[in-house]
Amino acid sequence: MSITLAFDVYGTLIDTHGVVTKLQTFMGDKAFAFSQTWREKQLEYSFRRGLMQNYENFAVCTRNALDYTCSYFKILFSAEQKNELLDTYRTLPAFNDVKEGLARFKNDNFRIFAFSNGSAEAVDMLLSTAGIKEFFLGVVSTDTIKSFKPNPAVYCHFLRTSGASGNSAWMISSNPFDVIGAISSGMRAAWVKRSEGAVFDPWGIEPTLTVSSLDKLNDAISRY
Repeated sequence: MSITLAFDVYGTLIDTHGVVTKLQTFMGDKAFAFSQTWREKQLEYSFRRGLMQNYENFAVCTRNALDYTCSYFKILFSAEQKNELLDTYRTLPAFNDVKEGLARFKNDNFRIFAFSNGSAEAVDMLLSTAGIKEFFLGVVSTDTIKSFKPNPAVYCHFLRTSGASGNSAWMISSNPFDVIGAISSGMRAAWVKRSEGAVFDPWGIEPTLTVSSLDKLNDAISRY
C-alpha cells in the first residue's frame, strides 16, 4: 500500500518568520516579537472563525492579525507598508532541510501533498517561489470546505481528495494542534519539532513520530 504524506505548509515547510527581514526595515529590533504575535494571532483567528462558522479565507485572517499586531505594538504602518508585508507573506522561504527531505520522499515513491489552511492559489505560489512545487502531487486546501484545521472535517477532506485511507496517511506538521487533529481523525502524524523550546500540548495524544528536521523523517516513517 502506498504511503500518502500530507505536509503542512506554514511553519513546517515554509518559514513564517521569513517576514522578519522586511519587518526589520520598518521597526528594527522589535521585528521578531512582532512576527511572533502576528503568527499567533493569525492562527487564533482561524480557530475562532472555524468554531464560529464565520468563514473568511486564510488571507483575511492574516490581514486581520496584522492589523491587530500593529495596534498591539502601537505601530502605525501605512497601507503601502502593510501591503508590502502581506506580499512578503506570499513569498516566504522554505526551511533549509525541506528540499532535500522532499526529494528523498519523492525518490522513494511516497505520495506527497501539500495540505494547508491557505488557499490553493496562495500555497501554489509559496511552493513555486520556494522552489519545491515539483515534489507534490497536488495542493489540498481547507478553503474548499470553508473551514480550518483542526476541524475533523478538513482531515476527512484530505483523505477523500488524496484517495488515501487513514492508516496509510501521515500528517507532517510542526504545529501540535495539527498533529493532534490528524491523529484524532484516524491518521498517523509526525511532529517536526523545529525548535528546542517547542512544547507539545499535554492532551494525552502523542505524535506517532517526533523529529527535529525532515531529513530524519524518511527512514522513521519507512519503519512503520
